[in-house]
Amino acid sequence: MPRRYEIEVAFRHAIKISDKGRRTVTTVDFVAELAKRNWVWELREANQWIEERVTTFHDISTEEGDARTFAIFNPNGGL
Repeated sequence: MPRRYEIEVAFRHAIKISDKGRRTVTTVDFVAELAKRNWVWELREANQWIEERVTTFHDISTEEGDARTFAIFNPNGGL
């Protein structure tokens, strides 16, 4: 049974850190992490959750559609 707190846990596990320290997350990775925790979301739902609940990430997608990429814009921030 999915638990609400696991949504934020899944988001944190979906974050990738580059060699230069840049933190990014894709909705595809986020949805995959949610699935590991018994949450079944569409990409659109994941995008909506990120836009509403995560204020330190902004959209850096280069293509249209629901498969989006977000990057942290405040390296001293968090969720």
